Amino acid sequence: MMGDKKSVVLNILPMSHKHLCDINKPNEPFLIFGKLIPSFINGQWTWTEEIYEIPYEKWYPNDELDYSEYIDNPDKIVYMAYVGNQCIGQIRLRRNWNQYCYIEDIAVSRQYRGMGLGRRLIDIAIQWAKNGGMRGLMAETQDTNLAACRFYHRCGFVLGGVDIMLYRNCSNSDEKALLWYKLF
Repeated sequence: MMGDKKSVVLNILPMSHKHLCDINKPNEPFLIFGKLIPSFINGQWTWTEEIYEIPYEKWYPNDELDYSEYIDNPDKIVYMAYVGNQCIGQIRLRRNWNQYCYIEDIAVSRQYRGMGLGRRLIDIAIQWAKNGGMRGLMAETQDTNLAACRFYHRCGFVLGGVDIMLYRNCSNSDEKALLWYKLF
């Protein structure tokens, strides 16, 4: 046991070649306990929440990307979060065509969730995007990932759209993609 995790020294840095072995380590299951139900009324997105009686865990397979393309690239980057030598979080970003910084992925190891690390990764993304002349952040998550929806909302993102087709071809999925934006 590591003791009080809040007093642990956290180091967040751009991914380098020596960090490639740690990519995807923070990718761990997360709890699906409800979903966000969006409504578009008078030009504004609002929502309600549906809490499930029986929550379940979900896990995404690791992305099979050439992560070396993110090293020393002005248009994409991965920031890695470490406690000592243990990778406990990461955020993968890229410059999008619409002058937003697109959050391709954000992950925090299960034992470090709820401690502010996700917000610190968002803060690093904001700084990277501003330094690159981008006008905001954008992210996509599923309506069934209520924890992620709440997280983006707490970080000042607004719901900007719903895509009912993105997950249509996934087996047994009626999930909707929710597009979140944080404007600078």
